[in-house]
Amino acid sequence: MSEHRPLVFAHRGGGGDELPEHTLGAYLQALEDGVDGLECDVRLTRDGHLVCVHDRRLDRTSNGRGRVSTKTLAELDSLDFGSWHPGYPVDEEPLPDLTRLLTLDRLLEAVRGSGRQVRLLIETKHPSRYGAEVERRVVRALRRHGLAEPRPDDPVRVTVMSFAALALRRIRAQAPAIPTVYLVEILPPGVGVSRGRLPFGARIAGPGVALVRSRPGLIPAIRAAGHEAYVWTVNDEADLDLVLKHEVDGVITDRPRFVLDRLAKM
Repeated sequence: MSEHRPLVFAHRGGGGDELPEHTLGAYLQALEDGVDGLECDVRLTRDGHLVCVHDRRLDRTSNGRGRVSTKTLAELDSLDFGSWHPGYPVDEEPLPDLTRLLTLDRLLEAVRGSGRQVRLLIETKHPSRYGAEVERRVVRALRRHGLAEPRPDDPVRVTVMSFAALALRRIRAQAPAIPTVYLVEILPPGVGVSRGRLPFGARIAGPGVALVRSRPGLIPAIRAAGHEAYVWTVNDEADLDLVLKHEVDGVITDRPRFVLDRLAKM
């Protein structure tokens, strides 16, 4: 097997079965474990705040109900986003880092304060009732934190991802220095992704691992077209072996310690 070493990203914090997803505690643990980067999803609240929540609805990952987009930040901040998780320590007092809603600003502050090199992948979720405002708010947040125009000496690097090609075009228009990843679960018609072509605004391909399995020529085509490839969500040995064989540039995983341990033995 090649000695090529991909970047390892903690998917939604990489807590897996141990820690609740998208909580500050999960992200801090991933950094302590030694990941190269973190991955988060962002949605816009009714009053214009970016929050790290994957699902459109609150039901799965909190004790709330309804759509994230219909709630204010204050309403969401009153909910418990961690006690539902099987790994949560039920015999202890509530732990804010494992139960409190995580905003993008808080995550960016934590990454900035980590004192180490970190790559952060931010996925904007679409469709959204707020449309282009999602990307506008992301760029505004990155500017506040000094991350919209990457500097070679800055230890924190941000990349924006989306399944929506139009979202990546918006990022390219507003912050052209920010790298972008076009996420793909199934091959879209007319774009030419199967031949390694990406839609305008996208610089990196982000295929799901199931697609990589079913289309063995996909990663070679992407690489031949001059693009990098970040593959999600790589959680087991067979899939890790597959993406390592393809020498992908990034591995997005719920099990970062598993991936890091395997890479350490190479």
